[in-house]
Amino acid sequence: MNSYVYLVPVMGLIGLLYTLWKFAWVSKQEAGTDRMKEIANYIAEGAMAFLRAEWKILTYFGIIVAILLGYMGSRNAESHWFIAVAFLIGAFFSALAGYIGMRAATKANVRTAHAARTSLSKALNVSFTGGAVMGMGVAGLAVLGLGGLFIVLIKWFAPDALSTGHEVTRAIEVLTGFSLGAESIALFARVGGGIYTKAADVGADLVGKVEAGIPEDDPRNPATIADNVGDNVGDVAGMGADLFGSYVATVLATIVLGHEVTDNAGTALNDTFNGYSPILLPMLIAGVGIIFSIIGTFFVRISDNAGISTSVVQKALNMGNWGSIILSAIASFFLVSFLLPDGDMYLRGFAFTKMNVFGSIAVGLVVGTLMSIITEYYTAMGKRPVNSIVRQSGTGHATNVIGGLAVGMESTFLPILVLAGGIYGSYAFAGLYGVAIAAAGMMSTTAMQLAIDAFGPIADNAGGIAEMSELPKEVREKTDTLDAVGNTTAATGKGFAIASAALTALALFAAYVGVINANGFKMDGINIYNANVLASLFVGGMIPFIFSSLAIRAVGEAAMAMVEEVRRQFRDIPGIMEGKGKPEYDKCVAISTEASIKKMMLPGAIAIISPLIIGFLLGPEALGGFLAGATVCGVLMGMFQNNAGGAWDNAKKSFEKGVDINGQKYFKGSDPHKASVTGDTVGDPFKDTSGPSMNILIKLMSIVSLVIAPTLASVFKEKNNSETGAAKWKTEQSIKVTASKSVTANTIHLR
Repeated sequence: MNSYVYLVPVMGLIGLLYTLWKFAWVSKQEAGTDRMKEIANYIAEGAMAFLRAEWKILTYFGIIVAILLGYMGSRNAESHWFIAVAFLIGAFFSALAGYIGMRAATKANVRTAHAARTSLSKALNVSFTGGAVMGMGVAGLAVLGLGGLFIVLIKWFAPDALSTGHEVTRAIEVLTGFSLGAESIALFARVGGGIYTKAADVGADLVGKVEAGIPEDDPRNPATIADNVGDNVGDVAGMGADLFGSYVATVLATIVLGHEVTDNAGTALNDTFNGYSPILLPMLIAGVGIIFSIIGTFFVRISDNAGISTSVVQKALNMGNWGSIILSAIASFFLVSFLLPDGDMYLRGFAFTKMNVFGSIAVGLVVGTLMSIITEYYTAMGKRPVNSIVRQSGTGHATNVIGGLAVGMESTFLPILVLAGGIYGSYAFAGLYGVAIAAAGMMSTTAMQLAIDAFGPIADNAGGIAEMSELPKEVREKTDTLDAVGNTTAATGKGFAIASAALTALALFAAYVGVINANGFKMDGINIYNANVLASLFVGGMIPFIFSSLAIRAVGEAAMAMVEEVRRQFRDIPGIMEGKGKPEYDKCVAISTEASIKKMMLPGAIAIISPLIIGFLLGPEALGGFLAGATVCGVLMGMFQNNAGGAWDNAKKSFEKGVDINGQKYFKGSDPHKASVTGDTVGDPFKDTSGPSMNILIKLMSIVSLVIAPTLASVFKEKNNSETGAAKWKTEQSIKVTASKSVTANTIHLR
């Protein structure tokens, strides 16, 4: 290994220093009137109350899993008890990533609302900077944690070993615990936060907007505080933990496969890094991605005299995004040229060169860009898909829902073709390592992607605070413009995440097969003619559906409780509709908190336990079939739900500016608008609860499989050996019997 590896945690630290700098800047901005500060304080307290309740449950979960991992690691020569410590570090960093995002968002929301009293450009600056705090914080923690822990483990287990050494294999196996901890917390945070936010949102919309006919975020609605809290715990804290886990899993998958890369003699590469160059490459790409994402944030600007237009804001965000992607692509070329050796490299018989590796990275960046463009088309206001839902709202609630479902289903067509092309292209360049490094290239600008994604919930909160503080209408117009763009960027971010998850899951699956084979159980591929494999393939395909069902049902049941509570308060609190009675916001916050904590456990348990059951019951090959089924169905379900929900949401927002249906103009409060609210309500759990959880689900199950692979191989190797021994004995007996019959027959013939 070389001293260049120390650059990885250093670049992570740079990201965290930027986070602190921008967090301090956001905190110094003016927070507005006393009423604005009071509402913002309610939101911040509610968000922290949820996180404390969630962390309490997850602490017990983390301790139990760590004990089991430590026991398993100590009993297996290919692992180590320290995998439990790596798991806890990953879990802590994942929770911390979510906390950083939530703190930044609850500071930036009220300051964005105040900035919108002056200009759209200032409001964008504050909201995007709040998002950038989260983006750089998440990426910085991921790179610092993974890079730092990798250095510690290599120095401990294999201080002078070549990259192909057995002790390096052991160190990387322990490192998988870090990713398992990150993804486990991410799943619970995303599902729990999603249940919270959508229960409040659906309850607030159904009673407030549909039944009572009052505006969104009206202070008379008791569920408004819970709704705004939900934006932070679901779309910010949950999303931060989500992308932290995704980032780590992508880099880890490439590290595991990079460890298998050799020269043509099957030995470590002849580079200046003891053969570690394919392992260092994804970590350094992630590190430079942080640097260029920081540079990209300075491109996100609009002039003070810019009109109030979603296209102006979208263009500014695209400038930052494109800038960071182009700079990262250029940097990747030089990293590949510098790190990787000349000549052919091999992974499982597939030969490739360093320029082939750069080709795979370029494919990953192109796939990520195309996924974002396609998703933006299907979810943005003014485009054909959203306009089709708007038109179908003119004939009622049912046709709106039908239109949204159709758009969501249609939206899987082009992304899947792009994804399939990306898998084929990256593999054609550099084999399985190419698929993994393509995902790493795609995720290199995660910090910028997350900054763009997180600014949306901040703008949404700012609009809520403006409404509840009764600020002038032009303030809400500016925040709604930012929020509408935020809906599109959130959808594109989810499309980007599910594409990277598919590539990462494929790389993790390849790594799983490698670990199984390295531990003595021969598995060249997955044979679907095997009954165990075929059965497991179908079971795996079912998991995303039952997971989505549980998540959506949880939202529905919690929303029912929220609706009843809001109705009760409207009915029982004197003067509430006249603005004289004070709503009991805390009771709605308590409903969402309790429901999310209780109902996040079963979906999370399914993701962790199902691979264990399939693996230890049916064997390594059957588990491979299970992962294949879950990955394909999970990717499709994720795309469908994310895009349908995003399109429904922006169809509803189209009415706020006025839309033309068959020559007649319709606005907010009209019957078609009410139909669009129904569609948006149906789409809420799609796009913010079950949909974005799909990418964590498929990666978490792959990582669980990777962690148990050495133990699984050991168990079934002994079983396989005993079965092979029995088969060998039967064969020998058969040969003896055949030989005996042959001798007897020949004797008779001679006579």
